[in-house]
Amino acid sequence: MCPSSCSVYHEVISNRATELLGGARGSKLVHPNDHVNLGQSSNDVIPTAIHIAAGELIQQQLIPALTGLQTSLTRKAKAFDRIVKIGRTHLQDATPVRLGQEFGGYARQITLGIQRVKQAQAALSEVALGGTAVGTGLNCHPKFSAKVLALISKETGCTFLEATNHFEAQSAQDSLVEASGALKTLAVSLMKIANDIRFLGSGPRAGLGELSLPENEPGSSIMPGKVNPVICEATMMVAAQVMGNDAAVAFAGTQGNFQLNVMMPVMAYNLFQSIELLSTVSPNFAIKCVDGITANEARCKSLIEQSLAMCTALAPEIGYDAAAKLAKEAYKSGKTVRQVATEQKVLSEKRLTELLDPWRMTEPGGPVGSAGG
Repeated sequence: MCPSSCSVYHEVISNRATELLGGARGSKLVHPNDHVNLGQSSNDVIPTAIHIAAGELIQQQLIPALTGLQTSLTRKAKAFDRIVKIGRTHLQDATPVRLGQEFGGYARQITLGIQRVKQAQAALSEVALGGTAVGTGLNCHPKFSAKVLALISKETGCTFLEATNHFEAQSAQDSLVEASGALKTLAVSLMKIANDIRFLGSGPRAGLGELSLPENEPGSSIMPGKVNPVICEATMMVAAQVMGNDAAVAFAGTQGNFQLNVMMPVMAYNLFQSIELLSTVSPNFAIKCVDGITANEARCKSLIEQSLAMCTALAPEIGYDAAAKLAKEAYKSGKTVRQVATEQKVLSEKRLTELLDPWRMTEPGGPVGSAGG
């Protein structure tokens, strides 16, 4: 918003107030500058308005939306806690992990995202109002900012305070950059979660197929029966947009030349859009995807048994080299690690059963040794 826009608002408010007092429009009974803009400047009012709007959007829309998604992920983590699946690092088979543990990690990401957003909201609570043109407070009553902000805080339900240092509050917009950074981090989390779920649900026969995702649309226009993970993909696109918005906000934040950042409008535009996008996509992702996910337990068990990474549990007892040799033999022969270990009688059948228990590998205190990467 530019100063000329503020002048237009002042004129409108001036004329309407004059009419309400019985005066003629244009008579300036209530003067646009002497009265409407008393003790204010576009240089402190505009950044204050941006902070208030962002704070309200975070409080009223984003945090409730993220809380709902976190609840959905936590619910799935509990529901899937007894299902053991293969872990993957570097896109390669790794040691087993419980599906519930995997979803618990996703839920924790969102929990931390909420914490970061709340920290950013706290940074936004300090506003520039009262600094007037360059931060000195010229032509403004010293108690003006505190009294106005007390009323705004009561009206919005969000706490807003006069800036500790008006020169920082007006010449820099680091708090907006910080808020956008928190949103970007959240977008990174959503990208990871949505992408994981999309891949885990790939198939249904020629992919990983450990999850079944809910069907939200008719499917492919050319391949009958093919249902695409559109909610995951929509979430990923929102995440990409938020990351792009953050780049714009960060660059604009560098343009606080001397006593005023002239790029506040583009910062506000991108910040507000990011908040609104994340507020919309989070419940959509929760309700239309996460809540309807089911686990393909048989597929999870099959992939674990076929995994060569099962040899990791044997390494503490038979040694790394012997375990690696078993894995190579299993790979060459097309057999499982269990089958080769049984045939070669590397350990008793009872001990093999104990060590190759997938659940045991997902608990602290399992086989002791180097787990690698």
